Amino acid sequence: MAPSETSPVAASETSKALTPRRLYGILAIAETITWTLLILGMLLKYVVQLGDWPVTIGGSVHGIIFVAYAFTAGLVGVNQRWRPLQVVGAVATAIIPYATIPFDRSLERRGMLEGGWRREKTDDPRDATWVSAWLRFFLRHPALLSVLLVVAVGVVFGTLLTLGPPTEWGS
Repeated sequence: MAPSETSPVAASETSKALTPRRLYGILAIAETITWTLLILGMLLKYVVQLGDWPVTIGGSVHGIIFVAYAFTAGLVGVNQRWRPLQVVGAVATAIIPYATIPFDRSLERRGMLEGGWRREKTDDPRDATWVSAWLRFFLRHPALLSVLLVVAVGVVFGTLLTLGPPTEWGS
């Protein structure tokens, strides 16, 4: 006998599903945590004078999560049909320490994280775009999407490492 929609088993499986809301929330919290790591690293470097290693570790972890958050904001934003400025706004909140959490809560209050992944085409005219078609393709192939995102995060992070710390980009 299959569990019904209202059974405790079905409810617990649904609560563990990686919905757009859950994925975005996890990355918003991770971004906040890594800001803390970076700030602690800077305190250990400049106040306690432990050398560069605390900032190197905190900055690296923060950088990887920052890039992952940016890609997640893009993925969730396209899935949820946010306007491009809203996606840019989501990414911009990661630049300001601890701003991702209030932004995430604001999205929740406005219902902008409601619903599941858009794996199938609907009658909505926005589903006829090439972006929506690619989104549906990758959402139907989550392993491929995961690999692509990991590689993309690695490439962007590697490029940023090559460029050096943001404080040295103009010099």
